[in-house]
Amino acid sequence: MMQTLGHLIYYLPVGYIVLVNLIAFVAMWWDKWKASRNDWRIAEMTLHIIGLLGGAIGIFIGMFLFYHKTNKKSFQAVAAIGLITSLVIYWLVFISYI
Repeated sequence: MMQTLGHLIYYLPVGYIVLVNLIAFVAMWWDKWKASRNDWRIAEMTLHIIGLLGGAIGIFIGMFLFYHKTNKKSFQAVAAIGLITSLVIYWLVFISYI
């Protein structure tokens, strides 16, 4: 039991990175879908926060896969800052495994 808990804790940071990027990707898809229907949308600040919390890869994949917010330079600038933050998070997780 204790060994299983240890494995769970060991892989928790990787699981966090995967989950936050999946959430970011789905959020970009959802926002694009809502925009195409002229419906209520996800606030840009929410998308930025998800990116800053480590989900920037999901934001960028969603941005270019769905052609969503690709012309909005202010969004891209903040997303780039989120990418730098995410890369630092990924690096910190990676060095904890070596």
